[in-house]
Amino acid sequence: MSNQRILIIEDDPRLAAMVSDYLGGAGFRASVEPDGESGIRRLAREPFDALVLDLMLPDIDGLEVCRRLRAAEANAALPVLMLTARGEPTDRVVGLEMGADDYLPKPFEPRELLARLRAILRRSAGAGAGARGATPALHFGRLEIDRAAREVRLDGAVRAVTSYQFALLVALAEHPGRVLSRDAIMDMLKGEPLEAFDRSIDVHISRIRQAIEDDPKKPRRIITVRGAGYVFARAQP
Repeated sequence: MSNQRILIIEDDPRLAAMVSDYLGGAGFRASVEPDGESGIRRLAREPFDALVLDLMLPDIDGLEVCRRLRAAEANAALPVLMLTARGEPTDRVVGLEMGADDYLPKPFEPRELLARLRAILRRSAGAGAGARGATPALHFGRLEIDRAAREVRLDGAVRAVTSYQFALLVALAEHPGRVLSRDAIMDMLKGEPLEAFDRSIDVHISRIRQAIEDDPKKPRRIITVRGAGYVFARAQP
């Protein structure tokens, strides 16, 4: 039994109860909040291992919850699985851009939700476990990637990234100067696709650039190689 704590922010009481019961049967301790504001307050006073977040809520939407969550230091790296009735790729991209780790359109099979939740929890735990026994930090100019602390620092200041984005950045930084295709990056991240659409890696790279580049529109740390993938620069400012 995992005994990990999961917060579900969902305004549909039947769906919330179904997800809570299913996760409880899988060994998780699930709690439910019916709207965004109450969920944010709950997260501020209690520790959770992951968040299952509905996009459409009666007060503030899930995107605003996610934005506030990522702005708060205590929960900046909390794994977030976003649920929504919208299934268009553009909606998924917006969710990922706001800091969600994964995205599951409604209606969904409870087994798929459980599998995706376990995957983001493994990635979150693996980023820390993988750091033990490894070189604690990678240094590139003013950028420091501390694998032991799971922190990214630029000029000594911590920059907020999600657990998936941290793992993606480490994968790139451990192969500086090498062009990595999207498929190669997915393989390095334990072969667990975040999303079954092509832009997922691109969205996360964009978010990482927002955190570590001096000018995200003119990146000098993570360079796009058109038609091939991405390369992490060996020499950085």
